Amino acid sequence: MKNYTTKIGLQNMLNDLDRLSKVDYKNAIIMLQEARDKGDLSENAEYEAAKEYHTNTMNKISLLKEKIRTSEVIVSEKLSSEKNLVNMLSIIEVKNYKMNIIQTLMLVSDSEIDTKSGKISFNSPIGMALIGHKVGDIIDVLVPSGIMKLEVLNIK
Repeated sequence: MKNYTTKIGLQNMLNDLDRLSKVDYKNAIIMLQEARDKGDLSENAEYEAAKEYHTNTMNKISLLKEKIRTSEVIVSEKLSSEKNLVNMLSIIEVKNYKMNIIQTLMLVSDSEIDTKSGKISFNSPIGMALIGHKVGDIIDVLVPSGIMKLEVLNIK
């Protein structure tokens, strides 16, 4: 399965992998060594915590490597020639009828999500519901809190 991302999203993942591999992994090894030096491992809670931290760090590294391996960088110029349709990397102005507000959303890759600035994943329920729609379309989106009605007001 492909992991669609942008150049920025891929760079974010590479930076995270670098930090995990160089900082977190080394910290995990140091924690394990220090806990081992304290004696009996069978009754050493610090050792168990260090082991769990090490395992979690290794799992994060493994998952991130796989995500990077399966990544395909999206170039906005190569997206649909239909400029009047919502697509990945679109900036969309929508009316949220449930909250009675107008919101500006940008559909980004999972590694670039920043809900405070309106950047939502194109893989999210809202992102997937918006893709392929045009100005004037009203869409019902199933979200955890129920049905959200959105109207596409503008696409950039």
